[in-house]
Amino acid sequence: MRNYYPLLLVGGIIGIIAIVLIVAYASIKDKKQAIGFDRHMKDGEILKRLIKYATPYKWKFLLVGFIVLFGIAYDILSPIIVGKITSLVQQKFELSALFGYVALYASILIVSMVCTYSQAIILQRIGQRIISNMREDLFTHIESLSHEQMNATPVGKLVTRVTNDTNAISLMFTALLVNLVKNMFIIVGVLAAMFALNVGLTLMVLCFVPFIVLFTVIFRKFARRAYRRVKDRTTDINTYLSENLSGIKITQIFNREGEKLRDFTQKSNGLGKAKREQILVFGVFRPLVYMLYISSVMTLFYIGGKGYLDGARFLGQSIQAGTIVTFYMFINKFYNPIQNLAEQFNWLQSAFASAEKVFTIMDIEPALVDAEDAIELEEVRGEIEFRDVWFRYVEDEWVLKGVSFRVEPKDTVAFVGATGSGKTTILSLICRNYEFQKGEILIDGIDIRKIKISSLRRHFGQMLQDVFLFSGTIRSNILMDLEGVSDEEVNEACRYVNADHFINRLENGLDEVVRERGNNFSAGQRQLLSFARTIIHKPSVMILDEATANIDTETEVLIQDSLEKLMNIGTMLIVAHRLSTIQHADNIIVLSKGEIVEQGSHHELLEKKGRYFDLYTLQYEKERLNKAN
Repeated sequence: MRNYYPLLLVGGIIGIIAIVLIVAYASIKDKKQAIGFDRHMKDGEILKRLIKYATPYKWKFLLVGFIVLFGIAYDILSPIIVGKITSLVQQKFELSALFGYVALYASILIVSMVCTYSQAIILQRIGQRIISNMREDLFTHIESLSHEQMNATPVGKLVTRVTNDTNAISLMFTALLVNLVKNMFIIVGVLAAMFALNVGLTLMVLCFVPFIVLFTVIFRKFARRAYRRVKDRTTDINTYLSENLSGIKITQIFNREGEKLRDFTQKSNGLGKAKREQILVFGVFRPLVYMLYISSVMTLFYIGGKGYLDGARFLGQSIQAGTIVTFYMFINKFYNPIQNLAEQFNWLQSAFASAEKVFTIMDIEPALVDAEDAIELEEVRGEIEFRDVWFRYVEDEWVLKGVSFRVEPKDTVAFVGATGSGKTTILSLICRNYEFQKGEILIDGIDIRKIKISSLRRHFGQMLQDVFLFSGTIRSNILMDLEGVSDEEVNEACRYVNADHFINRLENGLDEVVRERGNNFSAGQRQLLSFARTIIHKPSVMILDEATANIDTETEVLIQDSLEKLMNIGTMLIVAHRLSTIQHADNIIVLSKGEIVEQGSHHELLEKKGRYFDLYTLQYEKERLNKAN
């Protein structure tokens, strides 16, 4: 009995550790929501959706599977060969037999290396293609979301989904799935080889497997929490950076750098804490598995060595030196895949968590979709009619209340009123950037809900107060990837809207570099480029939302001249605070609190001496005082 004391001691230590981990696991089992186990999709559902992206490459995955089978031959056969060499040295030594075993070992090693290389190359190519397709689908879906949905989702969060989360999914296709299968094959193959060699020693090794399974299950729960916290903190910090780097000028103007730094430090520390928790989980799990490995090796040496030295038989089978060496290597081959399986399974869960976040975005139903019988609008005359239109952004807070008006083709109609009266909302509804709740909006007598959204917007040109220019060149910002347009047509569009006045002074002309958001151009210059961009796309209806605000006097003269030219192209809808810019409009609609209070031409409204007259008089007096000062 005393001979088994060392084994009982090892078993007792492992048992105590197992009890401690079970208690720790039980203490958090009922607090899943509190510690981040807030998964909404099942792993099977996520895997099913991911497989759809992998299906086109199924034959290549099958090829990788065959390569893996050849590759694991080294892991299974190398311990047997080394054991044979050990027995050869111990028994009657033959140099030719030694050379044969060494040559066989080297051949298997070379085959394994070639298989590993081929597997990695094929998987990387497949994985990158799959993730590229997923990114494109995700980006396309984001583009289909309405303005309201985009406003409700932080840009940093969307950036994280398209970049960080898809990278995590890429790891699953390029390494995880195949390595999981490979490791399972290795475990099965090693077990089969061990049973064939010595059943008793194999059963001894398997005594440690329940503890491996237990530790892996517990590790999986803690690791999933750690990974999810890291991902959530990463999303938080990306969102914060995206917003605050875009608004850094405001931070500097109000001298709030210190406060913003404190906020960033808090979020950065949160990410650091989550990373440390993740490291702690691995710092506990890896040593525990290594402890089991060492324990099984010590038990092997104790039982095997004792049986070999005493000439005893273990469970009816003799133990030889070669058997001990082979089992020593087999235990290493057995534990490495198990440890990798646990870690890779955790990475797989991390990939599933990322996939869930990506699919959550993809599952957002676009608020604006084409009707089943939606039509293509080949040509637009520019007749627009609102019939008792009601709209709200928030429940029970109506922005438009029964708005009705008619715009004749080629007319210029201006909307005026106080901030929040619904002017910009009307323009957004015409282009179906938002969906109205009641009433009808007609284009050339057709309900806009029966027109394909892409077809509808193709006939509209929108020029906004806050002009957005993309990084690139002036040419690329005007064309917006429009094909079949010559340089002469671009130059003509710039001349038509007077943008050539400053473009011709630039060193590179149309090829002048545009920095982020066009911050190397003035507000007026950006507005003129916006006009040129609109003209080159030849819209039937043009929309100007405060397009003349915040510009200098010199540029205003150019823009006013451009506006007069644009009025001759097609129907024009204008929102403007400067009433002097809309005096020549065919119809001026005055809004107040979401309702039309009066409409007519400039002279007609002045004669009525109503709301428009008050606004015009107030603005005229203000401009006169400014000139006097």
